[in-house]
Amino acid sequence: MRGHLVRRAIATVAAVCCLLLATATRAAALDPFTGYLLAHFVGESATAQQIYLAHSKDGLHWTDLNNGGLVLRSTVGTNGVRDPALVRSPAGDRYWIIATDLCISCGQDWSTAQNNGSRNLVVWESTDLVTWSAPWLLNVAGAIPDGRNAWAPEAIWNPATNDYVLYWATNATLNGVLKHRIYAARTSNFRSITTPQLYIDRAGTQGIIDTQIIEVPTGSYRYVRASGDGQITIEGSNSILGTWTNLGNLSGIGLTGSQVEGPMWMRFNTGSEWALYLDQYASGRGYLPVLTTNPATPPGSYRIPAASTYAMGGTKKRHGAILNLTAAEESRVLARWPSNVAVNRIQSYNFQDRYVRHTNFDVRIDPNVSPAQDAQFRLVPGINGASGTVSFESVNFPGYYLRHVNYDFVLAAGDGTGTFAGDATFRQVAGLASSSWTSFQSYNFPDRYIRHYNYQLRLDPITDATGRADATFRITT
Repeated sequence: MRGHLVRRAIATVAAVCCLLLATATRAAALDPFTGYLLAHFVGESATAQQIYLAHSKDGLHWTDLNNGGLVLRSTVGTNGVRDPALVRSPAGDRYWIIATDLCISCGQDWSTAQNNGSRNLVVWESTDLVTWSAPWLLNVAGAIPDGRNAWAPEAIWNPATNDYVLYWATNATLNGVLKHRIYAARTSNFRSITTPQLYIDRAGTQGIIDTQIIEVPTGSYRYVRASGDGQITIEGSNSILGTWTNLGNLSGIGLTGSQVEGPMWMRFNTGSEWALYLDQYASGRGYLPVLTTNPATPPGSYRIPAASTYAMGGTKKRHGAILNLTAAEESRVLARWPSNVAVNRIQSYNFQDRYVRHTNFDVRIDPNVSPAQDAQFRLVPGINGASGTVSFESVNFPGYYLRHVNYDFVLAAGDGTGTFAGDATFRQVAGLASSSWTSFQSYNFPDRYIRHYNYQLRLDPITDATGRADATFRITT
């Protein structure tokens, strides 16, 4: 009897805990949205095919974050990414960026990318939208017969299966026809997936690449998707993995798949309106919004707003995704990647034509640095949190910092450890050779300073005039 009572008590406590957890989950999901975050890429170069961010307060006027510079760089696969999707967990406590592993003009052309491209997606994970894991590769097309690539991924939480439906385009031969189709798999963590299944196909030789699904809270269909299949086709369904009904396409308002691609849904935080952003790839003009009060209505009722009513910011936005932000999320993102952060170079005192730069993750001083971004850094508060200290974050490798290892300097990705934080943190003091310049004292080896020796950056004790000159720098913009 006592055992029965104990089991009942345990069950009661478990039920209460589950109820509290469910309540917390709902509360997190119901926090009011106050802004918008757009993840995208900007063009065809190795630097342009990375992750960029933009912010908006109204969903129509966008400001480039991080001074328009990239915020995440892929160091896996092809070392480039396109078509990023932003995914938030139902509880709002975890986020993923999933993207196409593709870098055109970085040793790969379009023909190779279509017919023998990466079968992987690139994935990052975060618990706060600002500190991201190292990227990893997720093989999604390797199990598809004759699967030749994996492009334009998206994911949506499916309450029917309590996990995510991950879907993407793969060029493969099926029934004698080689073309892009949409495949889907289920995942709970974006590290492993179920066996991919054919998800969307079009008749004949018509391919389909870009698809994005949204959940619509009211209306005739619970889910709506927009797809690039020669048109921009709108479909509705009450089940993500169920039957979909064709609602029409955007040709009635003058937009076809030969003009636009990369459909990107966004629900406005106030009112009942939605925007379907479309990348004007054919004319090279980036995104424009198409507005509707109900995505599940025939798309002939959608409308294109006047160009004067929206602004996409300084960079060209290419195929991406928009996430509605809570006030807490918005505050973190804007603090981490402000739009007006200073970009600096570090000039040598005794070799004034030379600047600190990274090359193959080694660090030295050089003249005429190319690419110029290799010699550009952001002086951020010391990452170990010590008051009055600084760290040097690379502009073209965000999340990578100058750090000393065995008194030598490298550019390395922050790993969250106390050792790394100490090695990458310095006190900015009056220049040892000239008080109008600057020297940088190691935080964890305070008897040592950053200096160059044979043009290589080192961390050394300074004992003579040559060392004082070598350890003196000017921060320039």
